[in-house]
Amino acid sequence: MRNIEQLIGKPALLEQLAEEATELAKAALKQARILRGDNPTPVTEQEAYDNVIEEYTDVCHCAIELGLSVDHSQLVRKEKRWNERINAKKNI
Repeated sequence: MRNIEQLIGKPALLEQLAEEATELAKAALKQARILRGDNPTPVTEQEAYDNVIEEYTDVCHCAIELGLSVDHSQLVRKEKRWNERINAKKNI
């Protein structure tokens, strides 16, 4: 079986990744709205959560098809910086 990149080409697959990433961003924003509760939406919390999972899965699928993987050393560095920023804000 041929993979998606062989069928549609790398540029189209990158476009698909961008589209799915945008949809994930919108789904995350929708769920944040629901959790915050200050900007009503007809979507339930469960529906919003399910949509985040669906869009995240789509992003992962595109990444897998492109042969992308997580850079774990970069992940560790980013986690450290994130914690430093949070701790710095707490100390203000």
